[in-house]
Amino acid sequence: MLSEAERQAIVEERDRWADPRAAGVEALKAVQKHQGWVSDAALAEAAEVLGMPVAELDGVATFYNLIFRKPVGRHVILVCDSVSCWMLGQESLYAALQGKLGIAPGQTTGDGRFTLLPVCCLGQCERAPAVLIDGEPVGEVTTDGLDALLDRYS
Repeated sequence: MLSEAERQAIVEERDRWADPRAAGVEALKAVQKHQGWVSDAALAEAAEVLGMPVAELDGVATFYNLIFRKPVGRHVILVCDSVSCWMLGQESLYAALQGKLGIAPGQTTGDGRFTLLPVCCLGQCERAPAVLIDGEPVGEVTTDGLDALLDRYS
């Protein structure tokens, strides 16, 4: 169920555009900001507010990999797998993260602390390999520095 704040945010976005479908991504981001992810029920309510078919908004939600369609941990780690990051150690970094967290890509740690996801590019090529944690880009990440990095997110 959408909160009044979520519903109001969606209405404001919808009213900014001649075609309410243009507000789809921002509507989903508003839901995710409040709930941490976008459930089927929340997506259906957002579609109703926007006046668009649920399937169409679901298509938007599943296209953008930063819209989470299932619950995520308190901290989401997005690991860049662009060519630049791959060339500078992304594979070993990704493997080390999986080992330290005890999860595979797309999974959340048992304590709900971290979710680990791949992302096609973070635009941080000059700082590769890079990750994005809770929206904060972190570049030049090394396997040796992972413990200190993860400790910052308790």
